[in-house]
Amino acid sequence: MAKTPPRRRKPSPPVSVVTGGAGFLGSHLIDLLLSKGHQVVAIDNLVTGSTDNIAHLAGRKDFRFIEQDVTEYLYLDGPVDYVWHFASPASPVDYLELPIQTLKVGSLGTHKALGLAKAKGARFLITSTSEVYGDPLVHPQREDYWGNVNPVGPRGCYDESKRFAEALTMAYHQQHGIATRIVRIFNTYGPRMRLRDGRVVPAFISQALTHKPITLFGDGSQTRSFCYVSDLIEGIFRLMMLDGKDAHLPTNIGNPHELTVRQFAEEIVKATGSRSKLVCRPLPQDDPKQRKPDIGRARRLLGWEPVVPLADGLRKTIDHFRDRV
Repeated sequence: MAKTPPRRRKPSPPVSVVTGGAGFLGSHLIDLLLSKGHQVVAIDNLVTGSTDNIAHLAGRKDFRFIEQDVTEYLYLDGPVDYVWHFASPASPVDYLELPIQTLKVGSLGTHKALGLAKAKGARFLITSTSEVYGDPLVHPQREDYWGNVNPVGPRGCYDESKRFAEALTMAYHQQHGIATRIVRIFNTYGPRMRLRDGRVVPAFISQALTHKPITLFGDGSQTRSFCYVSDLIEGIFRLMMLDGKDAHLPTNIGNPHELTVRQFAEEIVKATGSRSKLVCRPLPQDDPKQRKPDIGRARRLLGWEPVVPLADGLRKTIDHFRDRV
């Protein structure tokens, strides 16, 4: 009698840990990971994140939420395949109010998240920022530009926390052989942004929806490049999954379509049908005059570039905010 061949075990799903998982970007990443079959553990102390962003995941067997400060020791049972370190205040309002916490999550928090990746043999990704370029003297900003940052200015706590986080990530890669990834995120917008987090998109949309004056800092001639959140998260996912000898080097992910802040405000007024007028206020110290990513590396290595038009992204974002103003 022929023997019945042994039944093959179903491969275990990959396990991802997302710090800052209840935040704007972290929660969108979790949605993508779950759609791709990952088991996800989200860690967040809810200082700037909100359980509202992950409430739709309650009861799922492939999702677990831990309320914890990432600067504390991280211990998890079982295997971990990927650590996505998204935890950090990320808006001027937050990091001006929480400068020490911002520095701690960039330093101690990154150290703890890297320690978890090292202990588990996991791949690690740090979400850095275009703010590492400071008020740039090079335009557009390429990854080999070292930046123009004021370490003791009002934005220094955020800028330097991310620059330190990049350096620590690179040190773990070089000394411990961890597969690390560094993504430099440019201005991103979409649903789940906090209404009053101080960033330009929710500020302009909330002012437009209530027909209040839209506040421009300076004369509005400074430039920004806005990437819709689904485009950003897709680029970040591709970077984490990238193999190759240069995968550990910083990669810009953002939309290279450059607008002045005044032009962007006018787009929002048009999209909302608002009666708001534009008003000017003094420009904050160290506010970047230009911001535009060079995404040649992402195009070349990841086959990635943004696909969501500004008009479509704004419509989805405005719809999200209509019931929240």
